[in-house]
Amino acid sequence: MTTYLIIGNGVAGNAAAENIRKHDSEGKIVVFSQESRPFYYVPALPEYLAGEKAADQITLHPQSWYDQRRIDLYLDTRVTQIDPGEKVVVTDQGRRFSYDKLLLATGGNSFVPPIPGADSTGVFTLRTLADADRIKAAAAGAKTVVLIGGGLLGLEAGNGLRKLGLKVIVVEFFPRLLPRQMDAAGAAILARQLEDMGFTFYLGAKTQAIAPGPDGLTVNLESGEKLKGDLVLISAGVRPDLSLAQALGLDIDKGVKVDDTMKTSRDGIYAAGDLIEHRGRFYGIWPAAMEQGKVAGAAMAGAAAKYDGTLPSNVLKVAGIDLMAAGDIDADGKLEAIVHQNEAQKTYRKLVIQDNLLVGAILLGDIRGSAEIQAAIKKKQDISRLKGELAQADFDFKRLG
Repeated sequence: MTTYLIIGNGVAGNAAAENIRKHDSEGKIVVFSQESRPFYYVPALPEYLAGEKAADQITLHPQSWYDQRRIDLYLDTRVTQIDPGEKVVVTDQGRRFSYDKLLLATGGNSFVPPIPGADSTGVFTLRTLADADRIKAAAAGAKTVVLIGGGLLGLEAGNGLRKLGLKVIVVEFFPRLLPRQMDAAGAAILARQLEDMGFTFYLGAKTQAIAPGPDGLTVNLESGEKLKGDLVLISAGVRPDLSLAQALGLDIDKGVKVDDTMKTSRDGIYAAGDLIEHRGRFYGIWPAAMEQGKVAGAAMAGAAAKYDGTLPSNVLKVAGIDLMAAGDIDADGKLEAIVHQNEAQKTYRKLVIQDNLLVGAILLGDIRGSAEIQAAIKKKQDISRLKGELAQADFDFKRLG
């Protein structure tokens, strides 16, 4: 009987455990998690923060899910040491577990830039339910939050705090919001909508320091401006948690290097999710982590499986506003693009074309056709016959099929 150990209980770890069980009905599967709750949907943390959803409502796999699949889940458990020669892991409680196959699915940690004062009381990051609980407690008596970072999770968290009645001030280093999902024109429309909702933005702004004082915190910008807040939320992205991988001496660049089966440079050790790099690419997005976990689980159980990469795509709501971004959004405007914009309706549609192929898209405010557009990008479909009509406001995207 094969023993599989999985370090990390996020989307990659759960997808791997599920796929191991599909291909090996007898093997022993053990999952270690540093958290006190089973697997939950991290992108829903802002809704939990706003009080719109309870912890149980964002839990994807309750304890019964693991029991039904005969998966041993150890919560509040940190793996501190791995001996690849003996094939043994050691936990912070001093317990030793042997393995035949090991998966690192440790994910990432919130990145905190080297800002003086970032370790002050009242400064937070949002990555876990425990983080959200701490922010909720601090927000109870607060009036203003300064949000450092205008990315996706940051804006959503800011919106959660806005719903709790706080004034939200956003400081973003890039000259536009959502730099990974939006170009300048689309981001400007989004910013105006969010301003109408009560957000205040400082774009192209760099934080110099965070200074605690008797009346809260002051965020000092390099421009000389000083922003007052009762609490500060830093949302500056995620960095892979590489502590165990480094101790193992694995090949690492942007993340842990893996092959198409998620195998690392050490025999019997696999990795998936936010800590890996595949074919020179680091994804750091939920759909990629899920696919990587599935492949890792199947491969660990001896099934044929291969990861070919994931089309970077998001279909989501930013503070209740529909947004879809997929493929190459061509933020620098180097490629051919068909744009349809409606200021009155606050909608923006950009289709990016290269050599008569649809290679990327942004849909804001109206995401009709998002499924068909993503499919066309994945299939590398020639759309030359439709190019003249794609600018029409009511174009039927079913015709892309």
